[in-house]
Amino acid sequence: MTASTALADAVAFARSAREEAGGWDRRGAIPTDVLDAVAGAGFLAVDVPAEHGGLGRSPAELGELCAAFGGACSALRGLVTVQGMVAAAVLRWGDREQRARWLPALASGARRAAFAATEPGAGTDLSAATTSATPTVGGLRVRGRKLWVTFGAVADVYLVLAALDGKPVAVLVEADRAGVTVEPIGGQLGMRAAHLANLRFDDVVVPQENLVGAPGFGLSHVVATALDHGRFTVAWGCVGLAEACLDLAAAHVGRRSQGGVRLAEHETVRALLGRDLVEASAARRLCEHAAELRARADADAIAETVLAKYAAARAASALSEHAVQLHGAAGCAQDSTVGRFFRDAKVMRIIEGADEPAELRLGEYALRRPGRSR
Repeated sequence: MTASTALADAVAFARSAREEAGGWDRRGAIPTDVLDAVAGAGFLAVDVPAEHGGLGRSPAELGELCAAFGGACSALRGLVTVQGMVAAAVLRWGDREQRARWLPALASGARRAAFAATEPGAGTDLSAATTSATPTVGGLRVRGRKLWVTFGAVADVYLVLAALDGKPVAVLVEADRAGVTVEPIGGQLGMRAAHLANLRFDDVVVPQENLVGAPGFGLSHVVATALDHGRFTVAWGCVGLAEACLDLAAAHVGRRSQGGVRLAEHETVRALLGRDLVEASAARRLCEHAAELRARADADAIAETVLAKYAAARAASALSEHAVQLHGAAGCAQDSTVGRFFRDAKVMRIIEGADEPAELRLGEYALRRPGRSR
């Protein structure tokens, strides 16, 4: 499959998915046949190397796929995100046997994956995680609880952040092992179709070979790789969401009239759309720049991805709010697409916590690069 074919297929898939996404949102789940179709089309493994069963595409191509999915259904984009997070961590930090065992299954969708890091008392401060992995006969004994796990309700394996002898570790835990309890949750503000779940690990024994990376590197290396990959795909998903909101708003004001005057004739409306176009375009340029840096393994790629995600999430939030406002009461209806986008965009703003931690990272990055230009 060529890159252009893969992207065209993703855009077509996303276009058809938007028609169904409202129903998924109301029911709180993407249907199994849709999950299988995403996997069967290779969309879960866009950037996984071909030698491991993926399409071996560039960061930019992965980004465009996530933008297409984000403009249809954030939960659908979330499926690509979490699968990619686990695959990226195994690809970068797994040994030869782990890559051979896990990557083809993740690439094909034979194994659905989820990322389990957030805890009741830790939130986004992952260094405060208390889930433990202790040596035992047969491998490691995992004990703890994880919250808000995207696609956790239907995953076959979880990448779990834990502590081994006080050192952060990342462990692959299969969902069907004794002691794993999955608690599906629903009714959240956004991402309602993303099969979210809370997890409990009650003395779950996994083999030693399920440990990814060396003890002490679980957070700073393995989980950090997963988070960076996730941040990149979320950023692109927000670009797609923002652009979809702009298109929907422009189409609505072009056909909607009040007092015999089309909304598009109002200068304030056109000015608002102009500002939205600037925000969406700027977010896309930042994502494209991050993709370019990632493609050549530039040292600034991680920081530029933080920048892109920050800007894209804010753009999605602002443009979805404006789209709802311009649609009026119709934008607040239960089956409103812009209303769903508005709720999803709010989740994208807080998916890594408050804005301030990202701003601090970006401030530190700004201090390291005075006088530099793109």
